[in-house]
Amino acid sequence: MMIVMTGGTQGLGRVAASHIRAGKSAIMGARGSGASQDNWQHRPLDLASLGSVREFVSGLPNEPITHLVLNAGGQRPDIAQRTEDGFESTFATNHLAHYLLLRLAMPRLAEGARIVITTSGTHDPAEKTGVPPPRHADAELLAHPENEPDADRSATVAGMRAYSASKLCNLMTALYLARSQEARAGGWSVFAYDPGLTPGTGLVRDQHWAVRKLVWPLLPIMIRFSNDMNTLEDAGRGLAELATSAQAPTGRTYAALRKGCLNWPDPSALALDEAAQNKLWVDSARLVGIG
Repeated sequence: MMIVMTGGTQGLGRVAASHIRAGKSAIMGARGSGASQDNWQHRPLDLASLGSVREFVSGLPNEPITHLVLNAGGQRPDIAQRTEDGFESTFATNHLAHYLLLRLAMPRLAEGARIVITTSGTHDPAEKTGVPPPRHADAELLAHPENEPDADRSATVAGMRAYSASKLCNLMTALYLARSQEARAGGWSVFAYDPGLTPGTGLVRDQHWAVRKLVWPLLPIMIRFSNDMNTLEDAGRGLAELATSAQAPTGRTYAALRKGCLNWPDPSALALDEAAQNKLWVDSARLVGIG
């Protein structure tokens, strides 16, 4: 058994890792070397570099992957940053790097493997999260937003929309994979996980100081009054359940944590558009250099 996880060194991912019974082959991809935790081996992985993703996967032990948890994510205050590969940073790290990791790992996924990709309710306009919802899942435009014909005038709005769009792409990737021939043949269980608004995740570490110092610290007080906010412990436990034991209702891939409980709502109409899913899969492959 080999477990591979990103985003497990802090926030809800760290909580999830503590709930997952890690055997001798439990690999955590992380930028910092850090000390190993709970029998997890930390190996270098920089999601802002597609080359780093390739090195990470090529360096995994030569055994089948039974659990693949793609949880790392982040928000940035605008869309000005570019990765070393030339892509907008939020989209590249949240979606493209995980897409490449998934594609490189697929030939090594064991029969009956479980795959979890962390998404967000911000992908769905009906959720009214306060985050500008995505307009589309066009990988080319999201990777190169300077070509976006309907660009946001506000840098802050553009940065938040880049996040919601990247999370839409995470969800659509999971939906595409779940209906793929490979997943059916391999008996894979594929999940997209929305942990809800969860204080303490480190998600806003790159945001403006006002968000980090004034808004975010107030969120734990608001949990008791909100229907879609969760504690860090609950959000991490939900991720661990999906990674190890949760069973989805027939035909469901998208799981959303609400008040500490996993639910299986409908994703947005755009997320369910199979033609858009197909295009995203193909366009993402081209961007990351997969033929």
